[in-house]
Amino acid sequence: MSDRTMLVMPGRRVSVPKAVKRSIQVGMSVVLTSLALLIVLGGSTMLVGKTKSPVQAFEQWLGFIRQPEILTTMVLTALVTVALVYWQRDHERRGESAKR
Repeated sequence: MSDRTMLVMPGRRVSVPKAVKRSIQVGMSVVLTSLALLIVLGGSTMLVGKTKSPVQAFEQWLGFIRQPEILTTMVLTALVTVALVYWQRDHERRGESAKR
C-alpha cells in the first residue's frame, strides 16, 4: 500500500503523504470550527447588547479562541473525527474486498 494519497485543491490535484493530507484536514476543521464560533459568539454578543461594535465582538472571540483549553479541544475533536472517518473507510474497503 502506498503512503501517498491525492489532495484535491481547487483546480488541481496534488500527490502528498497521507500524514500531510490528514494534517491539512485537521487544520481545515479547526479553522471552520473557529469561524462557526465567531458567528455564534459575535452574533450573540451583538444581539444581547454587551458590545457596541463588531470590533469588540471580534476581540471577545479572539480572547475566547486563544485559550489553550479551547484550542486543544478543537484540535483533539478534529483529530478524532479524521481518524474515525479513515478507520471506517478502511474497514468498508476491507469488507467490500472480502465479499468479492
